[in-house]
Amino acid sequence: MLKFNYQNYLKVTNGAVLLREGIEKKMDEVSKKEFKNLFLIGSGGSIAIMYPFEYIWNSTSTIPAYAEIASEFMLQSHKQFNENSVVILSSLSGTTEETVEAAKYCKERGATTIGLVGEMGTPLANIVDYPIANYAENDYAADSINLQMYMVIFRLMHNNGEFAKYEQFVSELEKMPENLISVKEQAEEKAKEFATKYKDEDYHMLIGSGTAWGRTYAYSMCVLEEMQWIRTKSVHAAEFFHGTIELVERDTSIILLKGEDATRPLADRVERFAEKYTDKLTIFDTKDYVLEGISPEFRQYFPPLVLGSLLQRVSVHLEDKRNHSLDKRRYYRTVAY
Repeated sequence: MLKFNYQNYLKVTNGAVLLREGIEKKMDEVSKKEFKNLFLIGSGGSIAIMYPFEYIWNSTSTIPAYAEIASEFMLQSHKQFNENSVVILSSLSGTTEETVEAAKYCKERGATTIGLVGEMGTPLANIVDYPIANYAENDYAADSINLQMYMVIFRLMHNNGEFAKYEQFVSELEKMPENLISVKEQAEEKAKEFATKYKDEDYHMLIGSGTAWGRTYAYSMCVLEEMQWIRTKSVHAAEFFHGTIELVERDTSIILLKGEDATRPLADRVERFAEKYTDKLTIFDTKDYVLEGISPEFRQYFPPLVLGSLLQRVSVHLEDKRNHSLDKRRYYRTVAY
């Protein structure tokens, strides 16, 4: 595969699943606090990672969860947030300004804090009560954090008596690093074809729902906009018909990301419409990808990983066909703002 290091990828993703014992021990301690709600806090790509887990949690647990953008959360005075809250934050570098400040904010108010980072000793790791660290390169950071989040979230739900099949689920989760490489291999030709066809496209609509929504939001803003400087619109499949629909023309590029959870009919509806009114519909559907050793009942939880992995291949080919480095920035972490 173009620009893909198998060894590094497995080092990062297997490193994440090997944290299982330590994560379980820490989450067992957190569960003893009998927390009243869960806050998932981040900025940019890290809040996008949290959206599917908010969906999964609120579809499974009776304890309410709230995914919040760090900088807004600190200004909001959220009335559900207090010393009985558990907060999960993530930052690969451990230095993301808004996330570090949010961690301080939460600690000062007595909440229990969990931080997912790429390295111990970083500001976020030093602030939170329960730091969890796994080395990851930027290319694979989302996969690393997602894998850890599954163990964190599902362990907490299991401890609350709400996910009895935890042991089976995590045992299958441990097979995902190899599966994700397979997903990339399965998607490689389609990714190349997409990049070749759309390398000069200046606008895309990205549409998703449920466990696919976070990746929809992130790929629009954090990859196509930030890393490729392409104008996009990310819209929830349920909301597409309440405004954005009027912008669809024959030459409008629509990228539809489909998962396997209860919201799939929302994406199906968009697909039926787009097939009639645009000649530029691209569908990335997790159902099309083989996941060896993963039970059918658990596939609904994995679109964040599957879509993230296959879209990484799209990104690499776009970088190549457009001759625009994924590391190139004009403003982000380049100028003061």
